[in-house]
Amino acid sequence: MKLTRRMTLAAFAGVLALGTAAPAFAADLIAIITPSHDNPFFKAEAVGAEAKAKELGYEALVLVHDDDANKQSQLIDTAIGRGAKAIILDNAGADATVAAVQKAKDAGIPSFLIDREINATGVAVAQIVSNNYQGAQLGAQEFVKLMGEKGNYVELVGKESDTNAGIRSKGYHDVIDDYPDLKKVAQQSANWSQTEAYSKMESILQANPDIKGVISGNDTMAMGAYAALAAANRKDVIVVGFDGSNDVRDSITSGGIKATVLQPAYAQAQMAVEQANDFIKNKKSPEKEKQLMDCVLVNGDNAAKLETFALKN
Repeated sequence: MKLTRRMTLAAFAGVLALGTAAPAFAADLIAIITPSHDNPFFKAEAVGAEAKAKELGYEALVLVHDDDANKQSQLIDTAIGRGAKAIILDNAGADATVAAVQKAKDAGIPSFLIDREINATGVAVAQIVSNNYQGAQLGAQEFVKLMGEKGNYVELVGKESDTNAGIRSKGYHDVIDDYPDLKKVAQQSANWSQTEAYSKMESILQANPDIKGVISGNDTMAMGAYAALAAANRKDVIVVGFDGSNDVRDSITSGGIKATVLQPAYAQAQMAVEQANDFIKNKKSPEKEKQLMDCVLVNGDNAAKLETFALKN
């Protein structure tokens, strides 16, 4: 009897041990995967998505792929292994991401993309992105005005594998190229990086000391360019960014960078979680897979109202 009782207790302890391990496979988990939080835009996405997920009663698994498609694939494997109910993803490449999102779909896990599109439809449930072309046109129009419609300028472009980099550049040029007295003397990719933008701007400025303006594909590169210009005592050069970060807000209000274009990172991420929740609970997909959110120009007139990628009333 004693032996039988010991075996029963041991078996019961084993069941308890399995029960203790069970939370690793969460019943109500949403995985949130973005590029590095070193960029405040991506951090705002993660914070917004996590806050909304917890508000709706989910556990949030926040992961970072560092714009590495292989790492992204591994993180999606992690989300699948953890039994995530949905994935919120700011992806690591328009082409490279398709297979990873398909892998999640095949495992029965829906993906809701934010900020960046992929080059496929019907794989993700939603692709919620800023209207980058519309936003770039707003930024370009302000840049033209600040430049007085003339002068030599430089363009800093984002990561070439990122669809947004090309869309923003096209939006800029569809406006700026209508002004023949605006001359682009250099165009280089700084891969969304502040450090790289600083280095590139130093070299560009040495080769083109007569530049009057810099238009940048994002705020991080704009900050790097402005720092390089300031170090060379060239605060007269007009700099315009894109994103709507608090860092650029502070620069605008202190008379540094002149303007940026706000894309609503926080609200976009929260919208993705709300749509994921509707899909999980009601099996309801959004009316359109690809959804555009318009951008807003931020300059000296409204910069003080900007906080964490949103304009306060």
